Amino acid sequence: MLIGSSEVEHVIRDPRVTAVTLTGSEPAGRSVAAIAGSEVKKSVLELGGSDPFIVMPSADLDRASGVAVTARVQNNGQSCIAAKRFLVHTAVYDEFAELFASKMADLRVGDPMDPATQVGPIATRPGRAEIAELVEDAVAKGATILTGGSSVDGPGWFYRPTVVTDLSDDMRLVMEEAFGPVASLYRVEDRDHAARIANQTTFGLSSSVWTSDADEQDFFVRELDAGAVFINGMTASAPDLPFGGTKASGIGRELSKEGIREFTNIKTVWRA
Repeated sequence: MLIGSSEVEHVIRDPRVTAVTLTGSEPAGRSVAAIAGSEVKKSVLELGGSDPFIVMPSADLDRASGVAVTARVQNNGQSCIAAKRFLVHTAVYDEFAELFASKMADLRVGDPMDPATQVGPIATRPGRAEIAELVEDAVAKGATILTGGSSVDGPGWFYRPTVVTDLSDDMRLVMEEAFGPVASLYRVEDRDHAARIANQTTFGLSSSVWTSDADEQDFFVRELDAGAVFINGMTASAPDLPFGGTKASGIGRELSKEGIREFTNIKTVWRA
């Protein structure tokens, strides 16, 4: 049953409802959590993300750059678990940047009903305007556009697949979620530098790490503040994997046995 947002609070407060789960924006999550908390009811929140995609020197760059494109533009870039920030070791940065930008530039933008289309429109006019504002703000503060960086003329809220680099902390794109086909590309000096940038946002939904070095894999699994770390693959949701994030990306887990347990109460039974 579909209801309007004005009716949500009434439903959450109904005594027949014992828990609530939400997939949505951070503001919506805060509102739902506040209402549920005031009723002492469990909530599970899956909110926004700005997932890092880390590429180290031992990675297969051709494969990593190809998956990076898919990871960024899935659902036209409008996905909470889409890779959004690409952190590449300086030893392979130039090669990766060229491969990645070239593959993003080659994507066909157009009618989502056309089987040949690879990137469709942003869902709403305000959504496209927000993406454009993030990119324009970055460029005004010194960022470089490797490809894209503009809307597509004609009907529909289209934005070209875009790669932005030379980012600095005063740019909105660094800290805010880019909900469209815009990739932020960073040059990192080592694994510690990569981890610092990966963890600097308020989000912590998922992450992707590309390296064949077992020690580096263990390092990122340990150091990344995220609900998941995918090694040499893109983040994906599957019924057998617990799904959820840390920080402003939400609380609790969906899917798998962990998701089921979120909505159960553990009862202790003791007999003398």
